[in-house]
Amino acid sequence: MHRNSGKSRNSRVSNTPKTKISYEKKADPAISEYSTASLNWLRQAEFLMSAPKLNLCVEDTGYEIAFAGRSNAGKSSAINALTNQKQLARASKRPGRTQMINFFSLGNPDQRLVDLPGYGYAAVPEAMKIVWQKELENYLIHRKSLQGLVLLMDIRHPLQHFDVMMLEWAYSRKLFVHVLLTKSDKLNRGPASKALLDVQQQLKKMKLQFSIQLFSSLNRQGLEELASVMAGRLNYTLEQTAEFDLDAIPTISEDDVETETEADQSTEQ
Repeated sequence: MHRNSGKSRNSRVSNTPKTKISYEKKADPAISEYSTASLNWLRQAEFLMSAPKLNLCVEDTGYEIAFAGRSNAGKSSAINALTNQKQLARASKRPGRTQMINFFSLGNPDQRLVDLPGYGYAAVPEAMKIVWQKELENYLIHRKSLQGLVLLMDIRHPLQHFDVMMLEWAYSRKLFVHVLLTKSDKLNRGPASKALLDVQQQLKKMKLQFSIQLFSSLNRQGLEELASVMAGRLNYTLEQTAEFDLDAIPTISEDDVETETEADQSTEQ
């Protein structure tokens, strides 16, 4: 009887329909909802003002996140893609045209994006670079409403001299930094992933626990991830959600993205 019961159990097991086990990671619905809502919210961005000096900036209240990076890293293109507005931040084929601190409101003046002057572009006159750097220092040191930085780096030329300086500066001020490896569409998937891992490892060696992601203004890679990171730091809540049709987002063309010139290849001396 013992053998018979064993056979019947084996028979029942063999006749049980086989089900596939899926190891695919499922997206958290709450996170997805917040990411999408954050992206919708950021599309309300409106130009507020430009200031050449800290004492002429918007009143230092509320929350703001600043976009910083080399002049050829694609700051303007990233802001335009994030806000779905082609001309909100003026993208140019000539790096270094952003010469002032530019503020953009997000539904109310106490939640802002800031576009900082690009740094490290060799073709800008030395005297002008010194002025820009001084005002950049003043802003980073004294701006109380500054919650953190989105630091953009061309994925093919990450962690240049001024990038490292900016990371260390933010760390000393206890600001958060979200590193954006831009122009990821210029690399295939494998090399792009390797570049991401390499920068993560270098940040770890520097004992800098900053977040990092791949990003492309051209194919909109990483938009929702960036939006959710920024919204959280800007004290955004789902109650602030604005109506927006995601299906109506136009495709960004090469002409709308800052293009690389030979001068972009140059690094700080």
